[in-house]
Amino acid sequence: MAQKLKKLPVGISDFKELIENNYYFVDKSSFIKEIINADAKIILLPRPRRFGKTINISMLKYFFEKDLHNIDNKHLFKDLEIENCQECMSYQEQYPVIFLTFKDIKEKNWENTFEKIRDLIAIEFSRHDYLLNSDFLKNLEKEYCKRIINNTGTQVDYENSLKKLTGYLAKFHNKKPILLIDEYDSPITSGFINNYYKDIISFMRGLLCGGLKDNVNLEKGVITGVLRVAKESIFSGVNNLAVYSTLKQNFSEFFGFLQKEVEKLLKYYNLENKIEDVKKWYDGYSFGNHKIYNPWSILNFISNKADFSVYWVNTSDNQLIRDLISRGDDELKSWLEDILTGTDKEYNIDENIVFSDIYSINSAVLSLLLFSGYLAATRVKKEYANPVKLSIPNWEIRTLYEDIINYWFEKSINFSRYKFMLENLLSGNIEEFTKYFTSFVTSSFSSFDLPENESEKIYHAFVLGMLVSLSKDYIVKSNRESGDGRYDVMLMPKDKNKLGIVIEFKKADDGETIDHAIKAAIKQIQDKNYAQELKDFGIKNIFSLGIAFKGKQVKILKK
Repeated sequence: MAQKLKKLPVGISDFKELIENNYYFVDKSSFIKEIINADAKIILLPRPRRFGKTINISMLKYFFEKDLHNIDNKHLFKDLEIENCQECMSYQEQYPVIFLTFKDIKEKNWENTFEKIRDLIAIEFSRHDYLLNSDFLKNLEKEYCKRIINNTGTQVDYENSLKKLTGYLAKFHNKKPILLIDEYDSPITSGFINNYYKDIISFMRGLLCGGLKDNVNLEKGVITGVLRVAKESIFSGVNNLAVYSTLKQNFSEFFGFLQKEVEKLLKYYNLENKIEDVKKWYDGYSFGNHKIYNPWSILNFISNKADFSVYWVNTSDNQLIRDLISRGDDELKSWLEDILTGTDKEYNIDENIVFSDIYSINSAVLSLLLFSGYLAATRVKKEYANPVKLSIPNWEIRTLYEDIINYWFEKSINFSRYKFMLENLLSGNIEEFTKYFTSFVTSSFSSFDLPENESEKIYHAFVLGMLVSLSKDYIVKSNRESGDGRYDVMLMPKDKNKLGIVIEFKKADDGETIDHAIKAAIKQIQDKNYAQELKDFGIKNIFSLGIAFKGKQVKILKK
């Protein structure tokens, strides 16, 4: 009789539920050892959503927490890797624990957000309601606890709650508590999107600084989130804080799945023959020096009978990402071209996210995309975080960029007409291509509200559209070296019998005619031998295309 396979923990975020109900568990229990051995008192671990943050924080809770209600959780760790560390096991069930997860607080307004946070804190105080029956607390302290539990406290009461509760627990247990906070930035991100950012920042600063800053009653704090919100905004004055982002080596193997873990998982479910395609679809992240697979996508892929599909991207509202890319200037779109085409370019990433900067500073957008899981980074120098090379992690994430660019085109110039324009280009029908391209330029100027002498936005829109619609049949290259210079655009067909195309854009300078500019474009392609890369690839049918602008006037010449 065939062995019954374990259930997959899709959507399971409670460690105890996962273990006791015999779900498949990728053993990350050595994470506990790293927390114990860490020098820092407060540890912040930013990771993308659904990469295992909540299950890991939950695991810490069940490991460290004292048996308060005659519930022994030691069996949860039987035969796990952490049992091999005898010194670590001496820490088991030795501490009072405060555990808060903000992962589900994503409200549209501050009033509902504050109500949910109050409920969250009240539930945690209720878990420790034995304090109300003790002689360790004074009457005023007990009255404070009752206000928190009954949801009758003031906003200041709730802001002070972590500081107060750590003190009460330390006094009662004669042992400093461990503070675990999961997805601390979830309500902050919602506050930014829904225009109550100042309210939530003010509250979270009070709550976290109270619980963390110079708190003599705290043994250790572990905080997770997607982003590190700038220290000045949230963790002001918390100078005992160590931040380990995905660019750091510390803790890098404990979130997401390693190669060996994916191979073991696929083998268990008899899918080891799918590993190469799984790698293309769901691999591609780098945390520290470790290559990481998206765990949510892997589990859903197996659960859905090995169906290669988009799983992680569809678990969240990506509107902020869409807005940032759609509203980005030509520099940001140029960077996205480089990233989409795999250009070997280096970027400096700021690990502190200042939300007020993301609509005005392009490097802040790249930082948000990286730490949210929409880009992957490879460190150029192993001993330093910066600079890094950025890339699209995998096929699943690439579909999101394609959707965003399609959405952008549909809003501005009608993507179906754009694709028809490209069909004429690829067939060599330049007369028809010119008609559509002229319309494209006029629509783009109108949509982006650009001055008449600005052509960069047209160029980047044109290239991004090609990257989306031609990527199956063509290698689209932009601003690459070939021959004796750098061409603007190259279309390299994967089928060597098809047309290869080199395109050069020129803007007519003041006093220069558009005819002169178009001839200069063609001459530059020829003089610089831009077609050499196509020839080296084995493409024999090649033509050059010059595109010149003068205001909204366009001229195109084929050679």
